[in-house]
Amino acid sequence: MHRRALVTFAVSLCLFPALSLSFAQSTQEKKETPAPPAPARTDDEELKKTVGAPIDPKTYVIGPEDVLMIRVWREPDLTGMVGVRPDGMISLALLGDLQAGGITPEKLAGRIKEGYTKYVTEPEVMVQVTQVNSKKYFVMGEVGRPGQYLLVVPTTVSQALTIAGGFREYADSKNILILRGPKRYKFNYRDWVQGKNLGQNILLESGDQIIIP
Repeated sequence: MHRRALVTFAVSLCLFPALSLSFAQSTQEKKETPAPPAPARTDDEELKKTVGAPIDPKTYVIGPEDVLMIRVWREPDLTGMVGVRPDGMISLALLGDLQAGGITPEKLAGRIKEGYTKYVTEPEVMVQVTQVNSKKYFVMGEVGRPGQYLLVVPTTVSQALTIAGGFREYADSKNILILRGPKRYKFNYRDWVQGKNLGQNILLESGDQIIIP
């Protein structure tokens, strides 16, 4: 029994370094295992980031076919949705026709407030653009999502290309064309990415057409 115990003890001494080395390697592997990468931003997330900014009532210019929400505090009969007619006019209770096109929501609210002072004591008026129909641009050709886009906030050519899903595999990104009425502008995306001719990345105007061959 004594000899058997000595043999067992000797074998344990021989195995101990191997077991220790295996345990150390296992621990090291766990420490060196990198954390999983963060999920990549999807096109929808990028789209929301680019076009999700709210309409600024101080800078946005109301246009034909826009839809407005007119709120008069504590006056439900004077509160409601109204569409801007092609001539830029809106029709309001008690005030009749009022010019809305060509001015900001904030300025329009001031005009409505001034008109309602004849009928309401110290009226509080808020104008909100709930739907933009007057300002839009078009992206056509070799992009992921060609189509019509609303021009709610200042948008450059490069931003519009991102919103439209980026280039398809065989897109000619060196010869992009922007049509603005009779005017023609060229945009070389490759040069712009390399920091060349940065001025070609112009701000879009309503009705612009971006063509990617």
